[in-house]
Parts: sequence; C-alpha cells; structure tokens
Amino acid sequence: MLLDRITTDPSLCHGKPCIRGMRYPVQMILELLSAGMSQEDILADYDDLEPEDVLAALAFAAHSVQVKRVQILAR
Repeated sequence: MLLDRITTDPSLCHGKPCIRGMRYPVQMILELLSAGMSQEDILADYDDLEPEDVLAALAFAAHSVQVKRVQILAR
C-alpha cells in the first residue's frame, strides 16, 4: 500500500510525515510538484527516491484533505 511508505518519527524532521523514514518530508515532495517539477525531475534530483514515493506523497495529501465538513471556529 502506498501510504505504508509514509512514516512519522518524532526524532526525524520534527515528526513531520516523511518518505520511508528518510529525511524527505511529504510536504517537500508536494511543494516540488506544485512548483512544476515532474516526477521524473524529482527522481533525477533525489536518486534514493522511487516513483512509488512520489505517488505515496500524493496519496497522503489526498487522504489528509478528506473531510466531511469544514467549520470555522473563530474569526
């Protein structure tokens, strides 16, 4: 399962979700993608990442925004 590639460890990257216990936060992968880098570009720049790692970051993002309702608590 793709989400199994996402790990959290309080001693690694301040506990942020990372790729396979390495120092690659999911947030960084998503930021690279949103800046216009392709999966191929990312994999070329970070040779210890695998194609499934990029897909796992996207799956994690999709999973994390699955909410039934958003309610504003304060303005």
